[in-house]
Amino acid sequence: MKPTIQITYCTGCRWMLRAAWMAQELLSTFEQELGGVTLKPGEGGVFEIAVEGQRVWSREHDGGFPEIKVLKQRVRDAIAPGKSLGHSDK
Repeated sequence: MKPTIQITYCTGCRWMLRAAWMAQELLSTFEQELGGVTLKPGEGGVFEIAVEGQRVWSREHDGGFPEIKVLKQRVRDAIAPGKSLGHSDK
């Protein structure tokens, strides 16, 4: 089975569009490696991204939101360490 990603976002903060955009970017980059991306509504300012339950980004712990380049690198390291990200690796 291919790994899945869960993006938990704060509904009160209106971060659904940001979460959806990041999901689209991850699905485009890792279309062969991923089994899917799930958006999960949350509250209290939460914005967390996890691969198979392992956190790869947390707004609280990592500070703010990830640059898409950094997020793709972290996801790549978790699911496909040998995959080249092209210009995002530079």
